[in-house]
Amino acid sequence: MSEQTLPKSIIKKLPKSDLHVHLDGSIRLETLIEIAKKEQLDLPSYTVEGLHETLFKDQYASLEEYLNTFAYSCAVMQKPEYLEQIAYEFAKDNQEEGVRYVEVRFAPQLLINRHQDMKTVFEKINQGLSRAQYEYNQQNEIANREAPAFHYGMIACAMRNFGPFSDYYKTLIHLLSHSDMLDIRKLASMELAKAVVRIRGETGMPIVGFDLAGAEAGYPAKDHWPAYQFVHEAFMHKTVHAGEAYGPESIFQAITELHADRIGHGYYLFEPAKIKDPKIKDKEKYVFNLCQYIAEKRITIEVCLTSNLQTNPSIGKIENHHFSDMLKNRISTTFCTDNRTVSKTTVTDEICLALHHFPISSKTLKNCIIHGFRRSFFPGAYKEKSDYVRRCAEYYDMVMQESSQLKT
Repeated sequence: MSEQTLPKSIIKKLPKSDLHVHLDGSIRLETLIEIAKKEQLDLPSYTVEGLHETLFKDQYASLEEYLNTFAYSCAVMQKPEYLEQIAYEFAKDNQEEGVRYVEVRFAPQLLINRHQDMKTVFEKINQGLSRAQYEYNQQNEIANREAPAFHYGMIACAMRNFGPFSDYYKTLIHLLSHSDMLDIRKLASMELAKAVVRIRGETGMPIVGFDLAGAEAGYPAKDHWPAYQFVHEAFMHKTVHAGEAYGPESIFQAITELHADRIGHGYYLFEPAKIKDPKIKDKEKYVFNLCQYIAEKRITIEVCLTSNLQTNPSIGKIENHHFSDMLKNRISTTFCTDNRTVSKTTVTDEICLALHHFPISSKTLKNCIIHGFRRSFFPGAYKEKSDYVRRCAEYYDMVMQESSQLKT
């Protein structure tokens, strides 16, 4: 059985991770509608079918249009009980398709209001995830140690750019009315960095990483160096949205200025024409050197195939995606969803998409999947993580062996 003909049922059973997935982009539509009705919030439609037609489309004109959908999802996350429900359902949906480890990211700044402060936001999301984890790991299969348990971590997202999108940002902009927006953005990122380091230290919650999200073009990563330096010195892992809607320099900044352990998307890594810096004369060589550095340092790229097709219409067909170049250059990659609801996808779907359109060997497939566990920001001691990765790899081999026997 070749990897290209591997049944979806087997892929679903394989142990998987998702290292790049936004909670506010992964809400069940039924829950979105339910809360919107309860809170009398406006939606373009109050049916699942209608939302697919009007809001959560198959294709978007740009990253900015894609990001506009989050105004509706964030609106239903403004009370503690809703955060816990959404996080719980998110974890259950992942578990149902064989995702054994997930790092869910969100921007608490968009969720702070009179009902919930930053600590409450983390606590309620953690409670939902923890409850789902406990229920899942009590199943016989897990209790008997026949399969790897479900684990999770939370990643806090700083924002490259923002306006009065939430109560928190409205207040911040008002209080700093004599500052320009660049200084306000830097301050907001630093405040988040200090908050997550403190909350992690005081509560022990698995806040495992720091991220930079939002519109990329015109909002360089290096502006957020102080915040990233702060979390770096606090031994917190770091990832950065880079190369999603801007060129190789954005990825270079993420690595050199922000100490990124992983890169979110990284699609434009292989686009010399996207380089804007006039000081870079040999663009091809720049891309080659950057690519080699990423490969050698094993800086993992969180690949989101479906999302990239939606936010970058210029890609055209999936076969044009630079995932093939990542594989050719032996770059560490792992399959991610970005947003399960907004992109209408799952980790299983992303793997199927890759297998059907790229020449992926059995060794490459296993590497991509296990890299997700190996390059995770696992919330435990290194020995615990090492043992967990080994168990996931062993379970992967067992599932593949059983599927081979069934085929014969």
